[in-house]
Amino acid sequence: MIYQIKQSELPKKLWNLIDAALRGEPVFIERDDKALIQLIPLKQMLHPRKAGSAKGMIEIADDFDAPLDDFSEYTP
Repeated sequence: MIYQIKQSELPKKLWNLIDAALRGEPVFIERDDKALIQLIPLKQMLHPRKAGSAKGMIEIADDFDAPLDDFSEYTP
């Protein structure tokens, strides 16, 4: 079911529309018979992030912070 609601009706029906959007139903808010906004639920993370989960996957070169030749004229 697609919900289309006029802006004037929004305050009294907002939570019902949010519940419908969370169920995956399309919800559009309109003004002057034109759809302006679509309510879409935020995607939940599949699993919480864990610090250090990429350990050993990234390697930084020894000369990472060495001056670049391209900028030699700008350095003292």
